[in-house]
Amino acid sequence: MKVKVISRSTDEFTRERSQDLQRVFRNFDPTLRSQEKAVEYVRALNAAKLDKIFARPFIGAMDGHRDSIKCMAKNPNYLKAIFSGSDDGDIRLWDMASRRTVCQFPGHQGAVQGLTVSTDGSILVSCGSDCTVRLWNVSDANLADSDNLSDNSAKPQAVYVWKNAFRAVDHQWDGDLFATAGAQVDIWNHNRSQPVNTFDWGSDTTISIRFNPGEPNILATSANDRSITLYDLRMSSPARKVIMRTKTNSIAWNPMEPMNFTAANEDCNCYSYDARKLEEAKCVHKDHVSAVMDIDFSPTGREFVTGSYDRTVRIFQYNGGHSREIYHTKRMQRVFCVKYSCDASYVISGSDDTNLRLWKAKASEQLGVVLPRERKKHEYLEAVKNRYKHLPEVKRIVRHRHLPKPVYKAANLRRTMIEAERRKEQRRKAHSAPGSIVTEPVRKRRIIKEVE
Repeated sequence: MKVKVISRSTDEFTRERSQDLQRVFRNFDPTLRSQEKAVEYVRALNAAKLDKIFARPFIGAMDGHRDSIKCMAKNPNYLKAIFSGSDDGDIRLWDMASRRTVCQFPGHQGAVQGLTVSTDGSILVSCGSDCTVRLWNVSDANLADSDNLSDNSAKPQAVYVWKNAFRAVDHQWDGDLFATAGAQVDIWNHNRSQPVNTFDWGSDTTISIRFNPGEPNILATSANDRSITLYDLRMSSPARKVIMRTKTNSIAWNPMEPMNFTAANEDCNCYSYDARKLEEAKCVHKDHVSAVMDIDFSPTGREFVTGSYDRTVRIFQYNGGHSREIYHTKRMQRVFCVKYSCDASYVISGSDDTNLRLWKAKASEQLGVVLPRERKKHEYLEAVKNRYKHLPEVKRIVRHRHLPKPVYKAANLRRTMIEAERRKEQRRKAHSAPGSIVTEPVRKRRIIKEVE
């Protein structure tokens, strides 16, 4: 005869100290919990709703410029530092924590078109429409002493005057060279008042320039003739060029996959390319309803942020066709520059209304110290949401975004036009000889030709 005895040791459930959490033992056998999926679904639904309730992405505006902000630069040495340049020639260093100006850099007589910081964070390079490149020493502009530097003005370390106005500048990720874009692409050294090298392919103005984060000698540019060009500093001539149907306003390399870059285009879309295979885009990122003016990748390489002429800021997955987030305010005008913070937690946008705005990269993220239990809870809810994201109710709540009325109407109109164009193409194909009309995918349709 078998006798079953329930045994229970007090050591297993008694707390060692009164501050400890109560020990709870659960049996995860699925046969004992027949309603587990239903309970998890309700948790996912509630998590999606709570995300909407706590979505407060806008942190604050940084006011001080007197004209529209055209460019920004991050300082790799200081997490909370951001440089901005405006159309009135004013350059400012901001402390994002206190949202106020730490230092000013007067000197440019025209619009500041480009800003970049050297890899070691000691030199700020600025260029503008006054045909000058200015180098500023920012190694001593320590944000720890921001109380003492609030009215400080710096003097340039060097001023290089050139023949043409400049449109953009970028510094090597690893090296002493920086490149300026304008009538041609000029490569400069910190210690030389003349360019050490010049590249020219075509006669149109170059409007944006970006060095590759993985290979210091590779850089990409876009020009007014609708081209995207790759240059190699070790060669005497440009490497490759692709001509699109509309102009590319800005380029950003993926820092984690340095062979890929994304181009912000005038046709409201962004196009991700593999630099080794330019005849076809890897992904087309849609959602904006006006020209995309600027783009910047997150340091993680998983997301990028775009600013558009339609007065909105959007965040995309690096391989996602549609944006996961849209930010807008009533007062924000056309967005000309955007940047991710160095820790990927915040997004900074600069617009036509003279303000920089600070946003959370995740709209419902909790600011401040998060306890380990809270962090585990957030991770669990994120996992549950991800598990049930395909179900219609969860999907509808997660995807819903409130849009400004002009953007909503423009998006509907744009959708109608694209649908009409698609129907027209289908009818033309149906009433033509078989094989006479070949439908090109969207990834190839916007590319005219590739030149080597």
